[in-house]
Amino acid sequence: MRRWRNAALTLLLLAFPVALTAAPVLDLRAFADDSGAIMILETGNVIDPYFTLQALLLAQENGLDISAYASKWIDWLTIRQRLDGSFARFCRTGPIWLDCREADADDALLAIWLKFLDTMPGQLDIQPGWRKSHNAASKALETLLDKKRGVYLVSPTFQHGLFMDNLEVWSYQTARVGQTANQSARKFSQAIHNTFWDAQSRRFLVSTQPEQKTVTPAFYPDHVAQIFPLLVNFPLLPNDSGNYYRTWMKQHRALWLKQVSNDYAWGLIAYIAMKQNDKTSAQCWLREALPYQRTGHWTVTDEVVAQILQSKGLKSAAANTACN
Repeated sequence: MRRWRNAALTLLLLAFPVALTAAPVLDLRAFADDSGAIMILETGNVIDPYFTLQALLLAQENGLDISAYASKWIDWLTIRQRLDGSFARFCRTGPIWLDCREADADDALLAIWLKFLDTMPGQLDIQPGWRKSHNAASKALETLLDKKRGVYLVSPTFQHGLFMDNLEVWSYQTARVGQTANQSARKFSQAIHNTFWDAQSRRFLVSTQPEQKTVTPAFYPDHVAQIFPLLVNFPLLPNDSGNYYRTWMKQHRALWLKQVSNDYAWGLIAYIAMKQNDKTSAQCWLREALPYQRTGHWTVTDEVVAQILQSKGLKSAAANTACN
């Protein structure tokens, strides 16, 4: 009987080889250490949990196997969570990681921490420390809600709202309810639009700070903010997502591809290009950005985006491809 079972299993394996193909394995060895910590830069000694979480979520959502890092990272960060549910940024002194800076924005960081924990419900149910952390982060996030506007504030210290942060919170909340048609999600998306869309300039304002209406737009945060809705599939755009994307890329592609030489690689935009089936722009990014892979211009998010693009068969654009 065992021989027949083994023979049947062999036939099944031969019949369905695709189903058994292993997922590409995420490789962050240059950014991670044995404790579970994952740095922003390969060349640095700083951890900003936001960027690590962003990178791991992108990898997971695109079919990369993150199991070598996910649980160790959660354990590492959970024990460093503050009593109020928030997180700091960390710097390494010798082998020790210590709080060294405030988080850039509590609302976005808390949202993507909750979103990441929610991707592992089985472990969340059996890990008391994870559940305690989830509850604390959820309570901390809710304290940041500006009930008058219906959007979230940066932190208890900085009482203004940021457009991109609120998109991160919206993405978490829509993932949690499982459908964008949910009434609370619709209400929140409308609040974001009402708060940040400036009809006069026909652009999203970066912040609720009054000076945002008169500041001269820069690549970051202003131009990046305009394309960020496409990262999270935010629905309330001035036109359909395809036209919206093409308009942005026509205006800003050359400037984006130049950023890596003096700022950061901005791989998230290459990821958006891939989502919009603009393979040429994604390949142009690989060509222009990969030479900076082991420098201070290359973040853990950029590394993950590069691995996602390559896992989907994209290669660097040829030298004679016009990318400007």
